[in-house]
Amino acid sequence: MDDPEPIEFEINGELDLHTFRPSEVGELVPDYIGLCLEKGIKRVRIIHGKGIGTLRETVHAILRKDDRVERFQLADQTEGSWGATIAWLK
Repeated sequence: MDDPEPIEFEINGELDLHTFRPSEVGELVPDYIGLCLEKGIKRVRIIHGKGIGTLRETVHAILRKDDRVERFQLADQTEGSWGATIAWLK
């Protein structure tokens, strides 16, 4: 089985997880944080959707374990409410 072509996306501080499989999130979020830090981006918006909250909890668990994350919280109404998380990086 051939590996799928890598998906290219802009490193702009906003990561929409809708285009990825849940199995990819564990590597994707930390990799994206690293790329943001390389570009000097210290605030990241991760769009995980509202759903039943499984993906949100996965994202929060990843952020909790990452030493490069200063803090995170659910987005406010203007940025996606509980369908997105804002993370501030060190």
